[in-house]
Amino acid sequence: MFARSFFSLLLLFLIFSRADALFGYGLLRCQFTSPDDVLYMEQIFFNKVLLIDYNSTVGKYVGYTEKTRDLADGLNKSPSFMKQVKKNEDKCKSHVSLALDFLSKPVEPYVTVKSVDAASSRHPGMLICSVYDFYPKQIRVTWLRNGKEVTSDVTSTEKLSNGNWLHQIHSYLEFTPKPGEQITCKVEHSSLTEPKLYDWDPTPHSQNNKIAIGTAGLVLGLVFLVAGLIYYKKNSAGRMLVPTG
Repeated sequence: MFARSFFSLLLLFLIFSRADALFGYGLLRCQFTSPDDVLYMEQIFFNKVLLIDYNSTVGKYVGYTEKTRDLADGLNKSPSFMKQVKKNEDKCKSHVSLALDFLSKPVEPYVTVKSVDAASSRHPGMLICSVYDFYPKQIRVTWLRNGKEVTSDVTSTEKLSNGNWLHQIHSYLEFTPKPGEQITCKVEHSSLTEPKLYDWDPTPHSQNNKIAIGTAGLVLGLVFLVAGLIYYKKNSAGRMLVPTG
């Protein structure tokens, strides 16, 4: 069952008096658990006190003070106002199918693996496997060392909500680097037909940049060398030796 919330539109307004500031706001909400269970609600608060609301289950405005009860009665008797409320309610229901269509499709996560210096640890290094923007919330993130699952020196955050139905999680592995060792972050999620493996690259980014620059310089040097040889051969072919003496 889906969590009961689709969208909320929050309207804020401030009213100032000479002595102090008064705070009020209106809240429009469309909530659902299924296409057949949709709730549209309007609420007006003043200084955190609910004064009047409309609930589609009740089908009318209800006031909670003497003045707002009179106001609610007037709104319920206004054909034009109630017609607009019904339009808002129908629009709320029309969005439910769009939301359910989105929520029925799993979203594949974006994954990064990086190393940082470990603080206050018996290990000198720490790897972070960050998994971003996945849906649904259920996911499994594990570490592999040379193909075998690691169970010690591993911690993880809770699954964190991004506020847009998507989630993220971060898994940490404290380790001591060893030559030739392969460390992998393994991610299992319903959006994936099979688990995905993300290997840690022990080469520092700065060293990668140096390698890339060196390779580019080597290629450029070879280009100039070949061009020079071609130029030399053309000039040599056009020359004639003149005997002297």
